Amino acid sequence: MRNLILIALFSASVANAADRPVSPSEFEAMVTGKTFAYSTGGAAYGAEEYFDDRRVRWSFLDGYCQEGEWYVSNDQICFTYEEIEAPQCWQFYMRGGRLMARYENNPISTEIYETSRKNEPLLCLGPKIGV
Repeated sequence: MRNLILIALFSASVANAADRPVSPSEFEAMVTGKTFAYSTGGAAYGAEEYFDDRRVRWSFLDGYCQEGEWYVSNDQICFTYEEIEAPQCWQFYMRGGRLMARYENNPISTEIYETSRKNEPLLCLGPKIGV
């Protein structure tokens, strides 16, 4: 049992050692003008369209989009959106030729993984209308 635990810990550290940090300038050059889709835990998470001047458009793939922007804070990429109060800060890495990010606002860090990279705009159906 102890050997299984040691193997699991070693495997996790080897996988994380293969993650190459992405600098903010590298991130900007990589994403500007593109739309990235992300997953977590094997399920679709959302997509983000990256514009010039560090503007973004995010969707949880429900057709509803939020406008925002990103900035650098302590080598993290932080996003602010119209309807979310607190900045959402991430540390980005390259893993197997794709972006991977760890959410830094939460001690139990969420990881998201790039599933596609396109030159097409994000599908946004329009504002939510309700009673």
